[in-house]
Amino acid sequence: MTWDYLQYVHGLAALGHTVTYLEDTGQWVYSPRLQTFTERSSENLAYLERVLAPVRGAVGVSRSARRAARARRSRRSRARCREADLFLNVSGSCWLRDEYRGRGVHAYVDTDPCYSQAKLAASDAGTADALVRESAAMIRSHDVFFSFAENLGRSECTIPLLGLRWHRTRHPIVLADWPLTRAPAAAPFTTVMSWKIDVTSPMLDGRVYGGKDVEFAKILELPRRTPARLEVALAGTAPRATLMAAGWQLRDAREASATPAAYQQYLAGSRGELSVAKEAYVATRSGWFSTRSASYLALGRPVVVRTPGLPRTIPWAVRFFRSPTSAGAVTALSDVEHDYDRRCREARTIAAELFAAERVLGRLLADAGCQ
Repeated sequence: MTWDYLQYVHGLAALGHTVTYLEDTGQWVYSPRLQTFTERSSENLAYLERVLAPVRGAVGVSRSARRAARARRSRRSRARCREADLFLNVSGSCWLRDEYRGRGVHAYVDTDPCYSQAKLAASDAGTADALVRESAAMIRSHDVFFSFAENLGRSECTIPLLGLRWHRTRHPIVLADWPLTRAPAAAPFTTVMSWKIDVTSPMLDGRVYGGKDVEFAKILELPRRTPARLEVALAGTAPRATLMAAGWQLRDAREASATPAAYQQYLAGSRGELSVAKEAYVATRSGWFSTRSASYLALGRPVVVRTPGLPRTIPWAVRFFRSPTSAGAVTALSDVEHDYDRRCREARTIAAELFAAERVLGRLLADAGCQ
């Protein structure tokens, strides 16, 4: 997740903008080291200092982070928000408080389509609890709305608009952050995922949607049907014994993604990505594309994914399998291996043409009325 947010910071800074990174959710700070919540934010602030330091030193990006429930919001943070041309709220990582409102545009980026709209729908219907109502009200308090669901508003997508105009966007990739390398010999196809993390599954129009566990079960037998090595860096309560018996190689997701460098090294050590999307993305034909998959592409790694109704703008060079079984994945993996070096070149080209931060963020700024 660090990489997801850093790409906005790096990308906007590279376009010449002064960037302030602010977290303020009103929630307790979570300590990965202690694996629990804590009142002390020093560990988290030190982490932000480390990951933001290279950009700050180069382009003057400043850091102001507040995530503890009792933390006072500094005068400097409030002033920067009020003076900003754009308050860009990525996935609700910062509450848009009245004291942060200023002369600029307040934009919300929905990186979890179906989940965000389920909150809004439940709040509109009067069936949401207090926390969901508060979250829905916060989303609606913005001026302009973006979504990773590139099919939102099209006939094939079943996610409702809920009275909002959603602009299409996707994950920005700063290509300089993802150097092109060759895959190690005999490397496996990999992915990094949580088996099931939703406390409450999203519901729209009476249907409850599942997570990756639902979609992954459909390709459980895939290792027995392909000569490719398949590995999953896995977190969450998963049927690990069943997965290993089916031929999947398993790694600890915490080990593979504990730091931004470890995560990037894990992706770079792969032959490509083999993954599924959450059922909430697939069944709604949302047109969502993973931030993780975009990172694989930037490294020059082919991507084989279960399509969630991908828009026509994503070329066939990314291998999608539409079959709800492993049959489509077998064909897609075979196709990648048939001309592997070419697929690697295509992967980097796709990242440059469709996910390059200057293009993605340039369009976002234009759609937000900031250019």
